[in-house]
Amino acid sequence: MKINGVIIDDTFAEAFSMKATRIIITAMTLKWAYRAANSLTGFASSVIGCGCESAIERELNPSETPDGRPGIAVMVFAMSTKDLENQVPRRVGQSVMTAASTACYAGLHSEEKISLGKNLRFFGDGYQISKTINGRRFWRIPVMHGEFICEETTGVTKAIGGGNFLVMGKTTRHALTACEKAIEEIKKVAGVITAFPGGIVGSGSKIGSKYKSLVSSTNEAYCPTLKGQVKSELSKEVGSVLEIVIDGLSEEVIREAMRAGILAVCSYGPRKGIYRVSAGNYGGNLGPYHFYLKDILA
Repeated sequence: MKINGVIIDDTFAEAFSMKATRIIITAMTLKWAYRAANSLTGFASSVIGCGCESAIERELNPSETPDGRPGIAVMVFAMSTKDLENQVPRRVGQSVMTAASTACYAGLHSEEKISLGKNLRFFGDGYQISKTINGRRFWRIPVMHGEFICEETTGVTKAIGGGNFLVMGKTTRHALTACEKAIEEIKKVAGVITAFPGGIVGSGSKIGSKYKSLVSSTNEAYCPTLKGQVKSELSKEVGSVLEIVIDGLSEEVIREAMRAGILAVCSYGPRKGIYRVSAGNYGGNLGPYHFYLKDILA
């Protein structure tokens, strides 16, 4: 398959099961909601080293938030509910409660839940009070700027991690320009995040390593500087490979995001230094979700 002259490999992206939650952060201004959200999602690019994967999903209008203030929806993905329970309250406590004028609410409602303000309330040193509205419990924690309002829990849902595609370009500048456009389009899809810095992976990896202590290592078959030293997957004109990894709440939204991103990349074409699109998989042994590029783009 070719789209605008860009070769689409006959392959699939392999993804795996995760658990996810959504958190709504509000503040006096959108600027301060962003500052809290950016802090919460820091060091959360991959579960391999960070414990979770997290990013901003989208901006929220005041009409979409529980307190009628500007807000940000953030999603956090982890390998288990236990891992979410370990990551989310600490990140809310250190990155949202500490930010001026913020509040924090559940963005998902389900039978399975994890803590938000359930334990953070103890920061109030006995002066905290709770209020239940329509079956939802909120904690009012006195802090020096006024009050920090935090919902007691947030819901957890099944999710999918690891939808991906590889972009092969003439230079890093060519590949990065196309990938930035892809991220703009992916952000329009609700229910997905791209957790790596700027949504783009510069050091795509493979599972395993010659060093026993490492879970993953550089994907040498796609490293341009190793042509001639290894069995390379790259043609001579490819000088840079970037990857976009997508986590989502369903197969449908990941397919939609992959399609939007790949079409954005292909719009540049060979004349603008984009030659080929592929995807990362491990022969079907890593996860049960297989996203075939040709099916997505058909």
